[in-house]
Amino acid sequence: MSSLITLTRNKFLEAIRSVNPPGRWKILVVDDHSQKLLGSVLKQFDILEENVTLIESINSHRDPQPGFEAIYLLMPTSQNVDRIIKDFSSAAKQYAGAHLFFTEGLDEHLFERLTSSPAEPFLRGLREVFLNFWATEAQAFSLQDPGLFFSLYSPPRGDLAFKSARIRIEEDLRFVGKIITNVCITLNEFPFIRYYMPSHHPPLGALKPHAETRPPPPPESSARWRTNLARGAEARAYEAVEGDHATKLLAFFVQNNLEEHKKQNPDFAKYPPSSPEASRPRATLIITDRTMDMLAPFLHEFTYQAMANDLLPIQNGTKYTYKFQSSVGAYEDKTATLSDSDSVWTEVRHMHMREAIDKLMADFNKFLQENAVFKGEGAASLNDMKEMLANLPQYQEQREKFSLHLNMAQECMAIFERDKLPLVANVEQNCATGVTAEGKSPKNLVEEMVPLLDSREVVNMNKVRIVALYIQHRDGVPEEDRRRLYQHARLSLAEQDAVNALLHMGVRINRLAADRDSKRKLKQKSNNDEEYELSRYKPVLKAVLEEHVAGKLDNSLFPYAKEAPSAAPLPSSLRSPPPQPTSLRSQKPSWHRAPKPGASQSEVRGRLIIFMAGGATFSELRECYQLSNALNKDIYLGSTHTITPRAFIEDLMAVEIGGVGSQSMKNGLRERSGQRSYQEFYDEKYYTQDAPAPRPAPTSRPAPRERERERLQAPKLSPSNSVNSTTTTQSVKEEKKKKKGGLFRF
Repeated sequence: MSSLITLTRNKFLEAIRSVNPPGRWKILVVDDHSQKLLGSVLKQFDILEENVTLIESINSHRDPQPGFEAIYLLMPTSQNVDRIIKDFSSAAKQYAGAHLFFTEGLDEHLFERLTSSPAEPFLRGLREVFLNFWATEAQAFSLQDPGLFFSLYSPPRGDLAFKSARIRIEEDLRFVGKIITNVCITLNEFPFIRYYMPSHHPPLGALKPHAETRPPPPPESSARWRTNLARGAEARAYEAVEGDHATKLLAFFVQNNLEEHKKQNPDFAKYPPSSPEASRPRATLIITDRTMDMLAPFLHEFTYQAMANDLLPIQNGTKYTYKFQSSVGAYEDKTATLSDSDSVWTEVRHMHMREAIDKLMADFNKFLQENAVFKGEGAASLNDMKEMLANLPQYQEQREKFSLHLNMAQECMAIFERDKLPLVANVEQNCATGVTAEGKSPKNLVEEMVPLLDSREVVNMNKVRIVALYIQHRDGVPEEDRRRLYQHARLSLAEQDAVNALLHMGVRINRLAADRDSKRKLKQKSNNDEEYELSRYKPVLKAVLEEHVAGKLDNSLFPYAKEAPSAAPLPSSLRSPPPQPTSLRSQKPSWHRAPKPGASQSEVRGRLIIFMAGGATFSELRECYQLSNALNKDIYLGSTHTITPRAFIEDLMAVEIGGVGSQSMKNGLRERSGQRSYQEFYDEKYYTQDAPAPRPAPTSRPAPRERERERLQAPKLSPSNSVNSTTTTQSVKEEKKKKKGGLFRF
């Protein structure tokens, strides 16, 4: 299966390796955002190994280097284009030549500005690499933009704000569509596109039908019996806003982007006939949003990754600080990165916690046996592991990995017992599934729930989760009942706001005696085979993927944006060999798919790409990994951001007021006063401040100044330097160390 991290890494390296100046050495110029993208998949050492002698930030002061050609890896902003032109506009040229690589498509007027500028004679090539997204895991990508949650679901702050809010959400969705397009291009896929059209609620947030944003109504003379076509464009436009869900708008943005890219790059999504990839069926992109499953974000999960991110203070799903016992016995704080490079993490992250602990102990005992460190029985418990780990200083790397996951597992189990999670999770599962562990209707649900709400040993955050799940289980409750639930739980006003905000997510919270049950076409299927009683609920996404692969997914609930597989069979020539690009604006895809261990090179699987606007949970990510094997598909999950229950509830507290005071958006949603071009929006999003010019050296004390100039000039690497000798290699390494404090921040 193609790992998104590997694909992204290889495309960055391919871009750097494609530049081979006469003098061999080259300089890499980045901006703040492209540097972070690069650093997320490549280490500094990996880049320097590609004959890169210096990495510079385009918005900082740079000394001219006329003896070197430069690779510019930048966001395609007007600001960056102006900086490139400035580099070659003065008498002293910044570099000998420029190889331009933009992280995504460059606007045509910026391209023309470049090619008609004084920089044009120095441009050696221009390519768009379409890598502006975060490959967070092998099968996951993200925008890492939690603020989009408020753009999607926060209601406008008054009738007069609907128009500006609509402009803002369309800008944001157009941007999200560009990111999804980048992923499809990186995977070399032109997928069929399906999108979620909820049947139980109208469009939400700024897309809610309103007189300010709705086109004028059709003339009164229009007869109701006329067909949709005969009634005219006015009537169709007036009614279209009733179905303007964010998922629909996003799907059509992506569809248009891919069609435009195909026009400019006719060989997109093609492979040579002899390539194994040529037999891969056309992928499907499914665009949905958080409202499809409002139960999953509140549930306690007990698989290792989901449980750890729920209960422990892990930053962005990757950074965890814990107490590490050194070889001398002292405890010190250590920050670990949870990533695909940690083999222990990737093996156990989707296991149930009990299985993960058993696996950790088994692997630890195997490690002891293979290295003959100890004689005896080995570790029989987590505490045994902890004592033995303190005596393994000679196996530092493996020791740190086991110590990290031992600490995480112990902390999770301590919180599991302290916060009465067995009782809490049982009520949660009964609410979410609608049945008890025995498969019966939960008749005593209130009797089990109220003591937990009354208990001071149950933290309020868990009470919010219980109340939210119970209201959804009942499909809304009378207002008086909701007030009593809040009283039993002693919820603060902010916590009550979080539950009330379910209304903005398409959930009914108030129910009158005459109200009927909401007719949801999409429901979680009961799972009677689940071994663990506290893990019976499976995310709705699992059912969606299974039904799609089986050809049973409701077309009214998930319509196709344009083509459906049966209506558009893949022509045999679609994946024919591409000719070599020759223009300045060229793109040379270099895709590679490593075969699975033990699999033949010719074995390829169909792909499913899912994008969840509004945030995806770790439980949904787990299901994508597991279904990849069960359904024999390569499944990728993308989202605006990855959510934990605590972060989701905190966002719900602020959704009514546009995110003001939230972690991701302290000042709330920006106000838009009028229309602007997409490039203007993009320039604002990726604006970076130029660093101040360096201060001139003082006129007095000339001797120290001369010494400082010599010190700065000494480590510069000449293109004629030999890199074969040990002495030169060592000096290069020392130079790189000196530069770490400045521009080398990966």
